[in-house]
Amino acid sequence: QVQLVESGGGLVQPGGSLRLSCVASGTTFSSNSAGWFRQPPGKQREFVAAILPSGIADYSDSARGRFTISRDNAENTLHLQMSNLEPDDTAVYVCNVWNLGAGYDYWGQGTQVTVSS
Repeated sequence: QVQLVESGGGLVQPGGSLRLSCVASGTTFSSNSAGWFRQPPGKQREFVAAILPSGIADYSDSARGRFTISRDNAENTLHLQMSNLEPDDTAVYVCNVWNLGAGYDYWGQGTQVTVSS
């Protein structure tokens, strides 16, 4: 059974930084695409960043230039380094791992990020 466990969320002041992590178990992490989504309060879930098995990454317009997604296949871990955080970044950040060829798509429970002074 695949499990995704996120960590690293918390309360940070505007302009601050956080590093989120997502540890995957029960799957060959290196073979999967992986990404981060977020759900701001009262809004729908939205895409933040994704990284392919090749290491190619993509970002939302709001994340590009401030966030960096990375993966450590040896540790089965996905990271999201977030810098210059803004109040609009406040959301529950959720890890997603998927493999279209194998036909699966898994989600973590999320970690809360609050940006406030």
